[in-house]
Amino acid sequence: MAGHSKWANIKHRKAAADAKKSKITTRLIKEITIAAKMGGGDVTSNPRLRLAMEKARENNVAKENVERAIKRGCGELEGVNYEELRFEGYGINGAGVIVECLTDNKTRTVAEVRHVFTKHGGNLGTDGCVAFQFKHCGQLIFAPGLNEDKLMEIALELGVDDIVSNDDGSFEVITNPNEFIEIKEGLISKGFKPEVAEVVMKAENETELMGDDAEKMQKMLDAFDELDDVQEVYTTVVLNLE
Repeated sequence: MAGHSKWANIKHRKAAADAKKSKITTRLIKEITIAAKMGGGDVTSNPRLRLAMEKARENNVAKENVERAIKRGCGELEGVNYEELRFEGYGINGAGVIVECLTDNKTRTVAEVRHVFTKHGGNLGTDGCVAFQFKHCGQLIFAPGLNEDKLMEIALELGVDDIVSNDDGSFEVITNPNEFIEIKEGLISKGFKPEVAEVVMKAENETELMGDDAEKMQKMLDAFDELDDVQEVYTTVVLNLE
């Protein structure tokens, strides 16, 4: 399956993430807390917690901070009570946008998310208005230049859902969310380390934005990322920023 050119988008995201390590740590601690609250503190029976802890380990989050977050989530320690919120809306040229948040103040978060949509030429929609355009799945993205045949052979042996070859030479491996960690570890053990590996809401059909529209959309996405309560942002467009 072929897809759009998106390596520039990946590099932009990685650079932005590297510049905000402290914010990443905060987001991961919040995710660990809510994961433990929703599914308990045992990683063997709580795949969401296992995934959050894996990401925390990759981002060098201190072990004691992770342990405290789990205890807070399980009610063993007092702490902030986070609530999960998902917002759906439209960006530039009607692009579908999903904004996932963890917050201790719903009123504040609603106001901030609505403000970003409005300020950057979009609008906040109703629940379900764009969610049908996305699929919950594991996504592993590999840099251009690898051995395509070998990657496909190993990925298919591991039982992936799909392999996407992008126009710029990068590859995406799509998995069932519940099999994501096992498939990721299997690929790494064979020498294929992904540049990005996440469980995401992936657009079923992506369209490309170019020029001024791409720049406007990127500013909107960056503005969402600046909000403390925002955990993840997903969109139906690929931005051609070159």
